[in-house]
Amino acid sequence: MPLLDKLERRLGRFGVPRLSLYLVAGQVIVYILEFFDRLNPALLGFVPVLALHGQYWRFVTFLFVPPPVSWVFIAFAWWMFYLMGNALEEYWGAFRFTVFLLSGYLLTVGLAFLVPGALVDNLFLAGSVFLAFAYLNPEFELAIFFVLPVKIRWLALFAWATYFVSFLMGGWAARLQIVAAVGNFFLFFSRHLWLRAGQHRRQMELSARKCGGEPEEDQPRHRCRTCGKTSLTHPREDFRYCSKCSDDSCYCSEHIFNHEHVVKG
Repeated sequence: MPLLDKLERRLGRFGVPRLSLYLVAGQVIVYILEFFDRLNPALLGFVPVLALHGQYWRFVTFLFVPPPVSWVFIAFAWWMFYLMGNALEEYWGAFRFTVFLLSGYLLTVGLAFLVPGALVDNLFLAGSVFLAFAYLNPEFELAIFFVLPVKIRWLALFAWATYFVSFLMGGWAARLQIVAAVGNFFLFFSRHLWLRAGQHRRQMELSARKCGGEPEEDQPRHRCRTCGKTSLTHPREDFRYCSKCSDDSCYCSEHIFNHEHVVKG
């Protein structure tokens, strides 16, 4: 994303390190205050019409409302959000992760004004963090209920299916929150998805030439910019593109998260 590269060079100092930790800590505080009947979380949720009539704190406080589930699942949700948010921050850097959450926040708040009387929560905003982490780390294994190991790519597919069903069957308030979360994901990964689509298209063309009896090209389709592995020397390797690099170089699975990013001036 060339525009984001320019913003990072000029405004990178405004990135918020450990942002996911601060968000989790805020929710923990709200949960404790609610548990001891010191705070009513209904006063914190974002309702556009109320926020415009003097309750300005709702623009921010809805980010700190914990999910409405039992404490066991809340603890798991907090741990997952911190783990994934921290991983994205390490991969992107504090500035880009801050921009990712900020853009999701602005989309969520902005679209909420189309249904000004509806209550908006932070669940879909947190969901965009999950989708981003799953896309960048599809082979990551998560122990469901701390017992059953499942690759996160399957959980992401389930999340996408859930979003699709919710969009079809839910009300307009839920639909707009889904659009905000999905829009935030595509805002950051559209270029990467386009490059991967081109990669698959070239692979299909190569397979078609093989089936047609045409000779195979001598040049590899993919070459890792860091170690030089190619799709010919390592045909089972998963070559991928880096969403942070400004060129079209790809990397092997060993170096996709461990390389010096290419930034054009």
